[in-house]
Amino acid sequence: MYSIMIVEDEELVRQGLTSLVNYEQFGMKVIDQAENGRIAWEKFQAQPADLLLTDINMPQMNGLDLAQLVREKAPSCHIIFLTGYDDFEFARKAIRLGADDYLLKPFSKADIEEMLGKVKNKLDEERKKAQVETLVDQGHSTELEEAIHSRLADSQLTLKDLASQLGFSPSYLSVLIKKKLGLPFQEYLIQERMKKAKLLLLTTDLKIYEIADRVGFEDMNYFSQRFKQVVGVTPRQYKKGEHE
Repeated sequence: MYSIMIVEDEELVRQGLTSLVNYEQFGMKVIDQAENGRIAWEKFQAQPADLLLTDINMPQMNGLDLAQLVREKAPSCHIIFLTGYDDFEFARKAIRLGADDYLLKPFSKADIEEMLGKVKNKLDEERKKAQVETLVDQGHSTELEEAIHSRLADSQLTLKDLASQLGFSPSYLSVLIKKKLGLPFQEYLIQERMKKAKLLLLTTDLKIYEIADRVGFEDMNYFSQRFKQVVGVTPRQYKKGEHE
């Protein structure tokens, strides 16, 4: 769920923005609102938002100054300016300075929803990219990790089989894995298989049964069941981004 802060000195406009749209359909939630930039900045420091909808012309601190402070604190925050015709040139300047978009008053429900759809696409792509980078960064640096990871697709992989491959006794390998990797063999194996499955779900168009096969599950239903146990959602839900 993405968080939104609305900053607008006109109370009717502010309340309209808060209630006019069903933000949940975009996977968003209004977490706070403010009537000027100064109050908004205080609130933002305490609880940053993913999306800032802010008027430009406000008392005490205008929207441009607020946006600059927000950008410095939270570079990933997306900013949409609310502007009237008199401030149109300010809005265009703001876009050049890195704002995502602007809404020209008076705006309709359809205008807001179109804007939210665009921002959601950007946020989804950024979140997906961050997830992929995290999964990739959790690389396999040791020989032991590499030996296990290279056989994630092998549904017949067992501790005894791996021990034979590496030239260890099963009992010694069991102790070694727990010591070096921090988990018993089976727990580590399922963790790595689910990690690879998540990466494939995010970066490929493979079918669920194809992904199951690539991470060592012959039964797609059992794979989906284990995935939900470990990750908290089904593979299909994870692919749709319903895991946040």
